[in-house]
Amino acid sequence: MIRFQKKNSMSRFHFVLLIVGACLLSLVGRGQGQQAVEIKRYQIPDSIHLQGVAVDGDFFYVISNTSIYKYRKDDGQMEAFFDGKKDGIMKHLNSGIVRNGKLYCAHSNFPDSPMASSIEIFDTRTMRHIGNHSFGLFGGSVTWIDEKDGYWWVAFANYSGRRSSEGRDNRWTQLVKFTRKWERASSWVYPANVLELFTPYSNSGGAWNNRGELYVTGHDRKELYVLNIPSAGYTLRHIRTIPIVNGGQGIALDRSVKTGEIIYAVNREDNSIIVQRL
Repeated sequence: MIRFQKKNSMSRFHFVLLIVGACLLSLVGRGQGQQAVEIKRYQIPDSIHLQGVAVDGDFFYVISNTSIYKYRKDDGQMEAFFDGKKDGIMKHLNSGIVRNGKLYCAHSNFPDSPMASSIEIFDTRTMRHIGNHSFGLFGGSVTWIDEKDGYWWVAFANYSGRRSSEGRDNRWTQLVKFTRKWERASSWVYPANVLELFTPYSNSGGAWNNRGELYVTGHDRKELYVLNIPSAGYTLRHIRTIPIVNGGQGIALDRSVKTGEIIYAVNREDNSIIVQRL
């Protein structure tokens, strides 16, 4: 009897350890070991409808449907802007990145159909429009662009529900890798569980971190989904989920910061740009 009780006690102990371990692994998988902490918030006038954001060493760029506003990091003052309303060419600008003094901005005709997209290029010093690359009809609406390993990475969103277009839902959302000459190299679809969290919308923002992981956001959840490229197949892998301060939308990694990770993010709750440290 004594031996039986000891064995049974140890079995219960091991069972409890297994449960605790599983819970801890679950928490880590959901990003509980990593979180975003707000370090600064810039209030943006309500007249500017926030869509995306980009950032470089001294400035951040607030992106609306048709216009882009250049703000100083140090005092939050607007220094210059591009007014896209006057010529009527810009329809729906979105997230962007700054490379070598140029701002590359995602642009589409959302919510029109059929979906057409382009990348619009601006001089960050003068805020003049200086070029573009048109995808035309590419089976989705461009929402963000990034650069890694000498390639362009572009997300083409599709939506479910009343925003669906051309007989597609958000399962048709794809990440496409292009050469520097805009030749399609590879593409991937998104994991089913992440698409469910996006529903009825799609992938709004994205950026590669220095560890080769892809950060993406949806439309309204206060979550950052960490993905990576699979070793086989065509579906991006969901690694973990990180709680963030803002409700989805456009994000940008501040690559001028050498220690830690700083994310600039659109926050529509109070029309602000929130700076967060991971």
